[in-house]
This record gives sequence, structure tokens and C-alpha cells, in this order.
Amino acid sequence: MTDVDVAVVGSGPNGLAAAVTMARAGLRVEIHERAGDVGGGLRTASLFDSEVVHDLCAAVHPMAAASRFFREFGLTARGVDLLHPEISYAHPLDGRPAALAHRDLAATCAGLGADGARWRRLMAPLVEHSEGVVDFMLSAQRSLPGDLTAPALLAPRVLRHGGPFHGFATEEAAALLTGVAAHAVGRLPSLASGAIAVMLGHLGHGTGWPLPRGGSAAIARALTDDLAAHGGRIRTGSPVGDLRELKGARTVLLDVAPKGFLTLAGGRLPDRYARALARFRYGPGAAKADFLVSAPVPWRDPDVGRAGTVHLGGDRATILRQETRAARGVPTREPFVMLVDPAVTDPGRAVRGRRPVWAYAHVPNGDTRDPLPMIRAAIERHAPGFTDTVLAERAVTAAGFEAYNPNYVGGDILAGAVTLGQSLLRPVPRVDPYRTPLPGVYLCSASTPPGPGVHGMAGYWAARSALRREFGIRTAPDLGPAS
Repeated sequence: MTDVDVAVVGSGPNGLAAAVTMARAGLRVEIHERAGDVGGGLRTASLFDSEVVHDLCAAVHPMAAASRFFREFGLTARGVDLLHPEISYAHPLDGRPAALAHRDLAATCAGLGADGARWRRLMAPLVEHSEGVVDFMLSAQRSLPGDLTAPALLAPRVLRHGGPFHGFATEEAAALLTGVAAHAVGRLPSLASGAIAVMLGHLGHGTGWPLPRGGSAAIARALTDDLAAHGGRIRTGSPVGDLRELKGARTVLLDVAPKGFLTLAGGRLPDRYARALARFRYGPGAAKADFLVSAPVPWRDPDVGRAGTVHLGGDRATILRQETRAARGVPTREPFVMLVDPAVTDPGRAVRGRRPVWAYAHVPNGDTRDPLPMIRAAIERHAPGFTDTVLAERAVTAAGFEAYNPNYVGGDILAGAVTLGQSLLRPVPRVDPYRTPLPGVYLCSASTPPGPGVHGMAGYWAARSALRREFGIRTAPDLGPAS
């Protein structure tokens, strides 16, 4: 390879964030991406129809609208139009109106009846201090926060909503928040899922759960354009099988899971560190369905058709049971499903009566079952007639997700089980979780703090560590679009 200051392996959101940060510091950066295009979880492609695009992994981006990296980077100023649905997320229920999380907190509280005041007490202080809450949750988790307001607000809420006694009087409010907690993709309830519930839940009333106009690849394009503008290079179709292939680079940043790092290191890691990486736990898998349909999803409750994200899982007790079964490796016929009909928020995604529908089911790690029957059944339960609108469909099993992206071990799209201990100490217990025992080699994937999500912060924090230790650069580079 050509001599460069920094080689980055993997072009997911964190790899791109790390590369942009290093290039903005004036360094020569090169990305190696095994796939034919960049983006990792930000890829968008035409699957069935050249005019209709589908998001291959992530579709909705609350973290991209809120994280420090993207706030400084300025997606909107770079032409990425983050579109906000009127209803951030919805939760259909059998025999009663759906629970709705409007972006307007007051409208949400009005719709929750007896639990309206409780929802307001839960969410309003978090919304008021949202930037501090987000910065605390997306920190490198190795230092005390400058402002103690965020942890003071979070602690009692996480303890309550990470345990069995949620305190809501109605099934609507309980199911609404539990559907958000299920984004932890693991055993429920847990403290880790409680943290995710209050983090993502409050963002639905603040910076929102937006969809990028035209699909998730718009975010990847903004990052690659900035990298190119600062001299960075990207090599697609360039798999790296051994770190020795990158010997011309002064520093290496790896947007890979621990399993991938063990392979790349080729036995050169110290035994203790290698054993710790090998013990890293992966969570349940995601199995995906992509549909090309001829009409909006025909929800029994029309209000659900105004939501950007829909959680299909039944009442709170059912979600807890099904998610815990998946975490234990027990297959179920009625998994928790997340669905997005992108054209609800981005009408341009519907072309001549055809539109994409995106859906994930949570299943045991490595599951090889075809998810289409389970996902269609979950949708039909609340949207009878949906199957009649399907023009084309495809399935990606949990095992197939790992074949698509090796970072998704067994279909774990969160790059590691989201438990309290592993969230704080991922991937291994170290003062600097990004720095590895190999000289000049750093991990920057979602398997490092602050964990999963399209926020870029793992890449940003890893780059800051490498800048400080390898190049003596202690001041964070300016990431703004005018720089």
C-alpha cells in the first residue's frame, strides 16, 4: 500500500467519522473497504426496481440528529435533509387505539390519558437538557462529566424503567416505552435497555427520529465528500486479511468487531488481551425483510400510518417475554418487529405507486430461519391486507447478515450484546478502550464505547486517542462545513 499517516479498515459510520477526524487534523488518510461501496450500515440500494431505493441496514437516525460528532460536522449544512415524521414512533395494540409518540410532547401526553402526566415527568426534563444527556450517554465513558445534571436525571429513570416496575397505569404508555427499550435487542427488562429507552425515547420529542431524504446513503456521501475534500482516499473492494498488509501506515484504525480483530492480528496479540476479546459476547440477531409494495401499509389504526417508525410486539409482557427468549437463543414464531415505511416521511421514496417497506425481526444469534412469514404475520395482525400490496420481497436471515457484513456476528447488528457491564467495558476492560496492545493500532467500531448507533462517536473518540498518542495533537480538529 501507499505510505499514509492513517489507514482505516472499514467504512461504516465510525470508520468514516474516524477518517474524517484524522484528515481534518491534516493527516494523510486511506480507507480500505471490502465491499464494493462505502457506508456499512448506511448503504442504500435499488433491490427490485431501479427507481425505488431500500435502506439495507439502518433507516431512521435519531443519533445522527443528536450526537456531538454530527452536530459539529453539520449534516444539514452539507445538504443532508433530515426529514421528521409528525409521529416519531407508534405502537399498535390489539383491540385498542395505538400508542403514539408525537414529536410534540404535549400531543403525546394528551394521547396517553391517565399516563400523560407521568410521561411528561419522565421526558420533559430530558428534553430540556437533551444535549447534555446525549453527550453523557455518547461519551468515551472513562471520565466524570463536566455537568452532573445529565447523570442525575438519568439515574432514577434508568433504574425505574430498567426494572420490572415501570410505574405506568395504562398498557399504552407501558408498551410505548417498552418498544423503545427493545432497541437494546436483548433480555428485557435490564438497566441497559432502560438507558436506551430513556435516551431514544426523549429524542423522539426533541431532535427527533428523522430519515435522510433519499435514504441513509446520504449521510455516508456527506462524510466521504468531506474526506475527499481533505485529501483522504477510499479503496473499495479492498479487503484486508492481515494487519501486515497495512505496514506502510503510521497508525491503523479498525472499524471491526473483536472477532474480526482477532483474525487481522494473526496471533500477534498478547494472550491475555486476545482471551478477553474472545470472551466478548454478541447479542441476538436481526433478520430483515425488504418489501416493494403498491400502497402505504393499510394500518387498522390510521394514525399509525403517520409514524416514522412502528414497533410490532404486542403488550409489555409479550415484548419482555419474546425479547428474553431471543436473547436465550430460543426461537419464537412471533418475534418483536420494527417497521419503517420511508415514504410516509419522505414522499419522494414512492415512485409511480411503488414504495419500499423495511422491517427487522429480533431472533436468536445465528438464526437461519426465513423471517418473511413471521414478519408478514406481524404486519397483517395490525394491517390486514398488507400482503396483497406486496409486489416483491426478499429476506436476510440473521446468519446472512454476518455474510453481508462480518461485523454483524450472528446477525448482531449492534456489534456486541448490550448489557450493563459490556456497555461500560466494551470491548475489554481498559483505561483507553480504543488503544490496543499492538503499536499504533486502535479499534473504532461500535464494539467500543459508546456502542451501537449511527452517531460516529466511537470513531471520533478513537481518532482523538490516536491523534493524542501517535501524533501529539491534543486539540480537536474543527469538523464544521466551513473549514
